[in-house]
Amino acid sequence: MTSPETITDPAKPVPHVVIVGGGFGGLETAKRLHQSRVRVTIVDRHNYHLFQPLLYQVATGGLSPANIATPIRAIVRKQANCEVLLAEVTGFDVAENRLLLADGELRYDVLVLAAGATHSYFGHDEWGPLAPGLKTVADATEIRRRVYMAFETAEREPDPEARKAMLTFVIVGGGPTGVELAGALSEIANHTLKQDFRHINSQDARILIVEAAPHLLNHYPEELCKRAAEKVRSMGIEVHTHTKVTEIAPGFVRLATSDTEFVVPTETVLWGAGVQASPLGKKLAAACGVETDRAGHLPVTGQLNIVGHENIYAIGDIATCLDKTGKPLPGLAAVAIQQGAYVARCLSNSPQHNRSVKPFRYKDRGTMATIGRAAAVAQIGKRQFCGFFAWLLWLFVHLMLIVQFQNRVLILLQWGWNYTTFNRSNRIILGQQPTIEKPRSASS
Repeated sequence: MTSPETITDPAKPVPHVVIVGGGFGGLETAKRLHQSRVRVTIVDRHNYHLFQPLLYQVATGGLSPANIATPIRAIVRKQANCEVLLAEVTGFDVAENRLLLADGELRYDVLVLAAGATHSYFGHDEWGPLAPGLKTVADATEIRRRVYMAFETAEREPDPEARKAMLTFVIVGGGPTGVELAGALSEIANHTLKQDFRHINSQDARILIVEAAPHLLNHYPEELCKRAAEKVRSMGIEVHTHTKVTEIAPGFVRLATSDTEFVVPTETVLWGAGVQASPLGKKLAAACGVETDRAGHLPVTGQLNIVGHENIYAIGDIATCLDKTGKPLPGLAAVAIQQGAYVARCLSNSPQHNRSVKPFRYKDRGTMATIGRAAAVAQIGKRQFCGFFAWLLWLFVHLMLIVQFQNRVLILLQWGWNYTTFNRSNRIILGQQPTIEKPRSASS
């Protein structure tokens, strides 16, 4: 186990800090260690840092993947004590301080696991091929393909009922991802594609948000949730709260409320509901002899360590970190960034200071989510905003969080063009339509 003294004593070998994951938390940890006497290695199976909050804009054709993905090597190229390895992590040997890779191994003195999260289908993994989530660039391009293919296939469909199903979009989950997707789809149908087709009216598209909780954006205050729902409905989007998905099959979804069940014929289902930690969380838990929660999150101490392993940290979406009231912190970029900065501070502190370091405390500077064109919700402290001003705040904050200045400029220009013209220039359809056999009946 590596102590803080190892890190600060120049007479001892330079300790090796290995960071698994080049997301918000992992990258922040690495960058904050740029002046520390450590050797940093970032390990990721992708060669880029992805700005996930704007993935929905790639999925709906507003931005291209290159706008929100930055090569990790480009970010840390001037950081002499940091290197990047493109590798797949397969396991952990905590007794020997070894990170197991698909093509080898890597020894560490300090391990920081910041591998993020993936989708959760609540025990129905068979829904995955039918209802893609939105966590990766591949997910975004697949959703984009399905959305625009729906209009293309409807253009050639002579049967009115079949055409209606093709133009029905069901979004499962009324959190930020679901609401953002729904708002973008509404703009696509009512503005972007309005004059593009000859045999269908894109404005006939039906968009539904299905949410099991009482409100959309349920983690916001109730009054703000109601204002957001009003704005969503004003865009022609159907909101079904207190509603659960009981079946997803080719050609339809089955929904259930407390007293009824009904079927919605549709060819496009998008998943924005459940989230679970990266599978690496359970692998590290098994190696460390601890238990994850149902969603695969690792339990951590107040210093973000794994219990009994002071040289192993877990941050971001892969860890269960409690706030001062005992509730788990939300899976936000701001949480991961602050945790990354905290871990770097722990690794850089003097031995005397580090022994008395205070537990991590998240400073909530506010949360926000965009609803649609010129509309968003935001909560900053006790102040609540809904509408155009909140949208401007959302634009500014997300633009400033983009890592590369070049991408900030490109995104700002693209946003300006999209807002002025309603155009979405990245509407290309990539990939091949999978062949899925339909059931004989979709009736209730």
